[in-house]
Amino acid sequence: MDIFRNQDSPMHPADATSFTGPARTKLLASSENATPVHVYRVEFDEGGRTNWHTHSGPQWLLVVGGRIRAQVWGQAPVELDAGDAVVFAPGEKHWHGAPPGARGTHLAVNVNVKTDWLEPVTEEQYRG
Repeated sequence: MDIFRNQDSPMHPADATSFTGPARTKLLASSENATPVHVYRVEFDEGGRTNWHTHSGPQWLLVVGGRIRAQVWGQAPVELDAGDAVVFAPGEKHWHGAPPGARGTHLAVNVNVKTDWLEPVTEEQYRG
């Protein structure tokens, strides 16, 4: 059994090379066993969002507070409320963050994932 204590992992400002706007991240738990898994808590203020990116494995988002906006390349953005979940398939180009006028928090569960960070989401894309 591995235990990951909340107080052992502080919140940090999100990396400005892969996020736009106000956001904070925290690694909650990780395992490098046969199938690596990393769990992050990500808090977005209005305007906060990731860049476009892809993952080598599936990424699950579990919305735990507020609202989250997510978009897959070539599709319309979708709004997610606390209690909702979404999974992005390996290689699926996407972004996620707080929708205009709201804040949101999600847990990101990355299973056997390498992330490739791409271009920032434009204001036009963000506003949908």
